[in-house]
Amino acid sequence: MFGIVRPCRHRLGESLKTQWMAHLCGLCLALRKDHGQFARVVTNYDGLLISVLTEAQAEKDGGGRRTAGPCPLRGMRSASVAHGEGARLAAAVSLVLASAKVRDHVADKDGLLARKPVALAARRVAASWGRAGEWTGSDVGFDTALLVDAVDRQVGIEALAGLGTPLLTVTEPTETATAAAFAHTAVLAGRPDNAEPLAEAGRLFGRLAHLLDAVEDKEADAASGAWNPLTATGTPLTEARRLADDAVHGIRLALREADFTDPKLAHRLLVHELRTSVDRAFGTAACAHGPAPTGAMPGGPYAPPGGPWAPLPPEPPRRDRRGLLAGCAVWMGLACTCQMCCGEFDDPWSRERREGLCTNTDCSGCGDCCNCCECCGNCCGDDGCGCDGCDCGCSC
Repeated sequence: MFGIVRPCRHRLGESLKTQWMAHLCGLCLALRKDHGQFARVVTNYDGLLISVLTEAQAEKDGGGRRTAGPCPLRGMRSASVAHGEGARLAAAVSLVLASAKVRDHVADKDGLLARKPVALAARRVAASWGRAGEWTGSDVGFDTALLVDAVDRQVGIEALAGLGTPLLTVTEPTETATAAAFAHTAVLAGRPDNAEPLAEAGRLFGRLAHLLDAVEDKEADAASGAWNPLTATGTPLTEARRLADDAVHGIRLALREADFTDPKLAHRLLVHELRTSVDRAFGTAACAHGPAPTGAMPGGPYAPPGGPWAPLPPEPPRRDRRGLLAGCAVWMGLACTCQMCCGEFDDPWSRERREGLCTNTDCSGCGDCCNCCECCGNCCGDDGCGCDGCDCGCSC
């Protein structure tokens, strides 16, 4: 589950969370339908943005959703999921980029990939994903050669980059690839006038993805000796932060130029959540729904209710608890069907509703501005957001 846009369900709210999950499941099922079960491992958070953008521009005729059957990752519940050309384009892009990522790890001899038999198997998987992405992309009218060319040029650019090389020279191939993918959503949605502003949003999103990946991996790359664009070009973190902030602002402006049928989720993810992603990468955010940051005072018995780290009031005990053996049997069933990994499930013993291990993808940035963000979520109309100045420093 790679990607820089990992929203917290507390910020999305119930309605947008349901929509987001519909696109995530839609991408996963599109991969399975066209390329088999194993292809589902390339499902990623950023890939579903393609599906989100396509639906945000399309006419609301109900044709972009279908009811999917029970799935272990949804707690064996059916759900309305996105389907159609937007989900298939997202699948094509995810396959090609995952193929590139695997080849990159093989080239860097990361972990087990330093062993020749494992590297050989990984290359075959990467080649298979590349061909699958090309086939699906062609089926929806998208030339994945643009993505492949960008990946190939990236290798050459990195080989030549050194101290003093502009960082944007290194990020250009990623920018070009994402610009093409974002622009094609306008073609699929029948909104050709949106292609140019969405290409600009995609270009800046690609820049941001490359920058944040470099920032988050900088220390690990230094320890392992792996290539990192910030280290190789001698770019300080302050300059990387400036470029990241400019990219977020540019995406906001580009989205204003596009015509959407329903912009709420796209705006939430590509404006507000991207800001949170930047804060998370640079270590400038904390979350009220997660652990307290170092040095924070945990809520005690006299902490005011609703404080960021105040303890939740204890729930009354339930009388329908399962016994030890019955609970163990239920636990085994949940574990074997992956229901304890994602989504929600009933505790095997107490029957209380709990969240899976990968449910809270990113709660950073909630600490001091939930009310402000909620204000923005409520005032995003069909014609765009009316709270463009709303951020963690504003008051609504």
